[in-house]
Amino acid sequence: MLEAGTMLLFCAVLFASVALGWSIIPALFVGVLLFMGYGLVRRCSLRAMASRAAGSVRSAGTVVVAFVLIGVLTSLWRASGTIAFIVAHSTAVIHAATVIPLSFLLCSAMSVLVGSSFASAATMGTICMSLGLSMQANPVMLGGAILAGVYVGDRCSPVSTSALLVKQLTHTNLFNTIARMLRTGAVPFVLSCVVYVAAAVVEWLCASGGSGFGAASAAATAGSAGSARAAVSTNASSITDIGGLFSSAFDLHWLTLVPALLVIVLALLRVDVRLLMLASIAASVAVCVGVQHMEWAELLRLLIFGYHAQNPQVAALLDGGGILSMLTVMATVCISSAYAGIFAETRMLARLQQVIEMLGHRIGACGATMITATCAAALACNQTLTIMLTHQLCGGLYGDDESERSAQAIDLEDSAVVIAPLIPWSIAGAVPLATINAPTLSLAAATFLYLLPLSRMLASAVRRRSGFRTRHRSQNQNPGLAIPHRPKPMLHMFVHGFHPKSGD
Repeated sequence: MLEAGTMLLFCAVLFASVALGWSIIPALFVGVLLFMGYGLVRRCSLRAMASRAAGSVRSAGTVVVAFVLIGVLTSLWRASGTIAFIVAHSTAVIHAATVIPLSFLLCSAMSVLVGSSFASAATMGTICMSLGLSMQANPVMLGGAILAGVYVGDRCSPVSTSALLVKQLTHTNLFNTIARMLRTGAVPFVLSCVVYVAAAVVEWLCASGGSGFGAASAAATAGSAGSARAAVSTNASSITDIGGLFSSAFDLHWLTLVPALLVIVLALLRVDVRLLMLASIAASVAVCVGVQHMEWAELLRLLIFGYHAQNPQVAALLDGGGILSMLTVMATVCISSAYAGIFAETRMLARLQQVIEMLGHRIGACGATMITATCAAALACNQTLTIMLTHQLCGGLYGDDESERSAQAIDLEDSAVVIAPLIPWSIAGAVPLATINAPTLSLAAATFLYLLPLSRMLASAVRRRSGFRTRHRSQNQNPGLAIPHRPKPMLHMFVHGFHPKSGD
């Protein structure tokens, strides 16, 4: 089958890029050539494919502008001392007996503010990991708590690139979706806290027994734990005094917190996210000039190239941001948007979409989206492409009215966004773990990332079962009701195509 061969070749190029540590942008360009080549073989017009691809890219213009603002905002938050202030004061509450649950909570809070899993892992995550290992905490549980925490805000922050991408794809209201995300994520979040508190209690009991903090799990994870502790042993002592380190580089005045407070207040007031970011950017510029006494030339430079600290220890924690840091994400979104136009013109994914629609009839749209997102994450190797592929493939499961688009938005947030980091070879999880020097086994301890999709699938199954019972009772009371047509087997449909009968 030509479609399968083309997709397999594209996946092979993506896997090779990730395995060799190359940028995925060239691989995505190869994908454009492959998919257009498929269209030419199917006798589609090159001009028509290019026109549809260009239209899809233009539709992504709004989210690209938001990505530019995020790059500027994160750079200014670093330079103004906003992130330094938050980290210095929050890590003061970390203690040996509570380091695992507090790492999850602190990384969650940081990711909600900055909207980026990578930035949260590089700042709060690195510090929590170093402090935790200096306290002899289990690196597997600690790494899992940090990874789960940095994706709490990556999913539901108003300045999250993934949330903005889902908003753009589904044409929904961002703050309505965030409100729904808070509801669907509440139980998994609380359960994750319970798991990490239980892990901390077990560690404390082991320490009380004289075996050393974390000895109970040391035998099971000796190799990975040893390597993780060795990796950060040279850094743990050097960043233990976080307040002193950041005070030497910044004036940690309370005004440095104003840009972050603006984001929280304006988000609660449901101000448009672009205006929200512009307001925080303006406040950050004022803090950089008035509190940190930064020159305007240096300020303009960091907007483009990001913040770079002179102190090597501060640089290891805070360097980054800037417009250039968002180029890869913006290019990924634009090229992936071009895929959507090419697929629509060539109908390359039509048969696979029909299979997914049949699956949705059997297990519900939510369950079908979860399964599709898992497969897409395994193939795409990154979060952005996973979101866009899942949206493209599952479009037929939802209607075009506002409620259906909202349902698809929350299903994407609770599947593609959090499943992508659980794939061991995906950069969505590999980069944060490498940043904090945590073992790959920490994926198993990132409880929030798999409790969320599992809870959604369970809730969907319960609703479908309840609906089936209601319909069954209705049919018993009204025996004249027609029995619905039984769907064709999925294997038959995949081979021969889906041809609905009239009236279906």
